[in-house]
Amino acid sequence: MRLRERLGLSERHQRRLSRAMQLTLVGFVGVGVYEGNAGIVVNAAIGFGVTQLPAILERDYGIPMDTALTLWITLAVFLHALGTAGLPGASVNLYRSVWWWDHLTHTLSSSIVAAAGYATARAIELHSDGVSLPDRFMFVFILLFVLAFGVFWEVIEFSVASVASLSGTQSVLTQYGLGDTMLDLLFDTLGGVVVAVWGTAHLTDLVGVLSARFGRTDA
Repeated sequence: MRLRERLGLSERHQRRLSRAMQLTLVGFVGVGVYEGNAGIVVNAAIGFGVTQLPAILERDYGIPMDTALTLWITLAVFLHALGTAGLPGASVNLYRSVWWWDHLTHTLSSSIVAAAGYATARAIELHSDGVSLPDRFMFVFILLFVLAFGVFWEVIEFSVASVASLSGTQSVLTQYGLGDTMLDLLFDTLGGVVVAVWGTAHLTDLVGVLSARFGRTDA
């Protein structure tokens, strides 16, 4: 039984939750503008943009997106933006006040990256007779894919923070040192493991659609 069935969430409830979080992201942009906080504005705006990707993929590329997958993506970017914006009246944001918040958002975000890597690789395997990806290899591939993306993201964080420091402006991304980077990569790996062990069964429909689309592209 899938998690959404265990929780008793219908597709209608999932859509409502996604839309509520999207509206809240728009609200975060307004809060950031009001407070003059570029970090809140940029993170909330990018997060809202990411939540539009499932609809764009479905409308423009004919890739049907499961409502649970859309909710999964929306939740990940929403929690990141919430961590940056913080709770009303709080003097510091959730990333600073809640020790595990960064670990939670990294795990969720990396699970989405892992899902994207798995779905693409498995679709290519199904489409091509010359490609065979054993389960053990796929497990390692997912972890390496997630770690590569995680390292890339940490480099971006470091670069953005360094440029902001040199220019005397506010950084929209924050890095808290080597220890924080290592923990980020550790929880990135955890997100990859979750998808590799439990999440692949939930991506079967998406894999099938991508595989069929590769076939139409080559026809």
